[in-house]
Amino acid sequence: MSKIRMNTEYRNKLFNRIKDVFEKEDTQERQAFLEAREDFENKQTTTFELARQVVERSYPKDDVATLRKFKKKYGQPCDVVAKDKCFYFSHSEDVDEDGDKKDTQSHFDFGLFGNLNGTEYGDSEERDHFAHAYYREELKEGGCNPDIIAQQSGKDSNPHKTKHVDANNKFLGKHNGNSYHSDDDRNAIGLTKKFNEQFYLDVIGTSHCRSRAIACTKDEYQQFEQWRMAKANVVSKHQTWIDSITKQTEQLKIGLKAYRYLSEGIELAKELGIELEEAELIRSNSTGLTIYNPTNLANLIKGMKNKTQTREQKIALRKAYEQSQLN
Repeated sequence: MSKIRMNTEYRNKLFNRIKDVFEKEDTQERQAFLEAREDFENKQTTTFELARQVVERSYPKDDVATLRKFKKKYGQPCDVVAKDKCFYFSHSEDVDEDGDKKDTQSHFDFGLFGNLNGTEYGDSEERDHFAHAYYREELKEGGCNPDIIAQQSGKDSNPHKTKHVDANNKFLGKHNGNSYHSDDDRNAIGLTKKFNEQFYLDVIGTSHCRSRAIACTKDEYQQFEQWRMAKANVVSKHQTWIDSITKQTEQLKIGLKAYRYLSEGIELAKELGIELEEAELIRSNSTGLTIYNPTNLANLIKGMKNKTQTREQKIALRKAYEQSQLN
């Protein structure tokens, strides 16, 4: 049987199939991401209940009910109760360098696109990154690329990135507009609306975002900060996981480009433990560059997984290597 020469179509087919396996492999990086997301979900539930206690301590339900009666009776002048999902929490248990009490406060937003750093008007990219990572599976099923921000990390803004970010946000039902404000989420639809509507509380005030600081204890404040760090950790772990996949796929592209025959790509897939359809399995000898022969390339790519190792694992690997050199 004659050899089938590699072409762009075959390269893309092999690349996408192998990349899909990379994304589904149960690596340490992927597991760390899934655990971070689960940890956030747990903290989101418990921390919001804490927020409910703190908010209702400052704005008792009876007061809220009374003010709503006044609004119904007197109209707009008494319209001072609204539902909100973002709050300025503050405590005054710390002291400054002179020994005087000082206020410590920050903005905490329980919405899907809420900030990760305590700034109400913060950078929207990290907000988007979290939302895309949180609903990664849903976005993938919808034909979107939830990993685009991680894949483009460190690169300048470009049309390719913008196209995919906009598509993700549209799928999730995020508000339209270039700038973000927490009130914009009231115009959200779909998954964003479904997520946000779980986390609204009654707040008394007339200022934007009801931004008057709500008093809490230092311990409560620290719990709010831990919840926000858990949210940021989802982004961090997602970035690490996608970085590991990107390194593998970049090496994969170089290797596939070096192959002259389809059989070399099939052999690479087999070396990586990937079984392709029978119709695609055409066996022949490798004629690629030595460094990119299927076995070598497969080993190189495999070595890029599970970068996090314990000290004991590193010692064991080193001993195994030294023993192989003696044999």
